[in-house]
Amino acid sequence: MSFPGLCQPFTRRNASSRVLGGLARLLVTSLVLSIVSSCSRQASYPSPVRIGPDIVIDTSGLKLEVPKFFTYRVQDKKVNFFVVKMEDRILSFLDACASCYPHKQGYRCEDNAVICRYCNLRFPISKLEKGIGNCYPIKIEGRMEKGKYLIPVDTLEKAVNKF
Repeated sequence: MSFPGLCQPFTRRNASSRVLGGLARLLVTSLVLSIVSSCSRQASYPSPVRIGPDIVIDTSGLKLEVPKFFTYRVQDKKVNFFVVKMEDRILSFLDACASCYPHKQGYRCEDNAVICRYCNLRFPISKLEKGIGNCYPIKIEGRMEKGKYLIPVDTLEKAVNKF
């Protein structure tokens, strides 16, 4: 009775090829797992200040048309959002869009634009308020009060399903 693969005579060549084959499989598996986990990892940003029912953003440190990202924790999930100072107002958006949010990658900022990390679509910051298309950042309401920008906590808590 013969058992293929089990009863081969031991030779250096057989042993070394098995070791090399095993190392190659291990390397490929590690590489694939590393790529998959790094691509699906949600970003994390500084936590915003919460005072009572509001998130409070100090607007004095905001630069014109440069988004500032934050992470608010809700139900063991991270709700990412950003605020951006325009010429005459402050705007706020979820770090998610209606179409790509299941991938939990959000946006990156580059050359006066935000770019979806999943589909790579680019949106000029000056046109974010229009929100035309399904990959635009989801606008969230906030209000100015005594030099601070306030976002109701319940607005972020309602958005937890996007993260």
